[in-house]
Amino acid sequence: MKQALALGAITAIGLLAASPAMAQAAPQDATAQLLLRLKEKGILSDEEYAALARLQPAPAPAAAPAAAVPEGKRAVTVAKSGVGLEVGDVTLTFSGSINGFYAYDSGTRPGARTTVAGGLATVGGSTSAVRNGLLPGFLKVDLTTRQGDWDIGAHFGLYPGINSVTGAGGANSGGNPQALATSGIDARETYLTFGKANFGTVTIGRAIGLFGQDAILNDITLLSVGTAAGNSAPSNTTLGRIGVGYVYTDFQPQITYSTPDLNGFKVAAGVFMPLNSFGAQEINGTPGFQARLAYDGKFGNVGVHAWLAGITQDHRPVGGRGYTGRGLDFGTKLSVGGASLLGYYYTGKGLGTTGLFILATDAAGNARGSDGFYVQGTYTTGKVTLGASYGESRLDLTRGEVNPTLLKRNSSYVGQLRYGLTSWVTLISEYTHTRSSAHGGNRASSDTVAAGAILFF
Repeated sequence: MKQALALGAITAIGLLAASPAMAQAAPQDATAQLLLRLKEKGILSDEEYAALARLQPAPAPAAAPAAAVPEGKRAVTVAKSGVGLEVGDVTLTFSGSINGFYAYDSGTRPGARTTVAGGLATVGGSTSAVRNGLLPGFLKVDLTTRQGDWDIGAHFGLYPGINSVTGAGGANSGGNPQALATSGIDARETYLTFGKANFGTVTIGRAIGLFGQDAILNDITLLSVGTAAGNSAPSNTTLGRIGVGYVYTDFQPQITYSTPDLNGFKVAAGVFMPLNSFGAQEINGTPGFQARLAYDGKFGNVGVHAWLAGITQDHRPVGGRGYTGRGLDFGTKLSVGGASLLGYYYTGKGLGTTGLFILATDAAGNARGSDGFYVQGTYTTGKVTLGASYGESRLDLTRGEVNPTLLKRNSSYVGQLRYGLTSWVTLISEYTHTRSSAHGGNRASSDTVAAGAILFF
């Protein structure tokens, strides 16, 4: 009987030792206690006990404790805009956009009275294109972290288009719609930031300007086509409302300081890389300066966004007459429920038109005056948004200047319909009528119909 019990114990404990699942279910100290009890009851001899004890598997190494994950933290997150990944103390965020539109542009046929230097209306008949809108595509990479009590950021923005370009003038050069061509990548943004809640933020690098910033960021044609200049051989952007309501802010090398929120007000000011007058050779010994005051708040159920910005820069052409280019712009956007209304105005001397310091002076170096405005309204119900706007950009002759073909006014009407297909994709259709007139009476006009989609992630 004793031998049978011993044999059964040996068999049971042998199975326990041989089966990983059983071994996991019965801890090592429990097996040792069982053997000892069998020996004490006389069921196992000293030799049998020693033999069975040797059959026990070696204790498994203790599992490393799981790394503690701070509450609310995840290894991978989807941010409000973009896709985020946390690596240690650094948050890496990718965000971007892709768009494409079919654009049919019908312009004035060339003639003796259609030449407008600086005009943006198409002259040359009708064209069709599949192209980017005012925005090219973009991929933004942002790395942010907190070191000490400072919020630190590194920011990169690459802006590729869908259209082929010549490359002769950089990523945004003229279009080249032929086989074996390629699009360009515009590295518009490379800048660092550091700041604190009670200190504000310092930005150093290439980033969007302060003057004219709000004009383009609130423009409905930012998401669409607007004025489709160069539609027969499109580059990677259209004009939208640039040059027909505001001067393009541009992405510029800068060192800028922005205050923290001061009861809805924020102030930003900085020194900027001085830009040459377009097409001129200059040696500029002082930087450009830009500043911006913005307010965001609510009065009852009315949301208010208002801004005032300025720019000034000295220009010293090689072998020519120097001048100072300066400008001021301001605007207000009111929002109630699904409706919004915006009004904007700019004025300058030696500021130029369409882009900064383009056509800013006459041949003798005298600064030209310029100004412009646009008004815009939108209404959203459900997934549908209706938008409309009108704007003008005007350029003056200098005293005594005779230049009959020089631009006097660019203007446009825009009507837009948007449908939010998903949280990422918006379908857009649009009609734009653009007109250009010269000081001597020349004029041209064009009509653009566009339809396509834009995606943001």
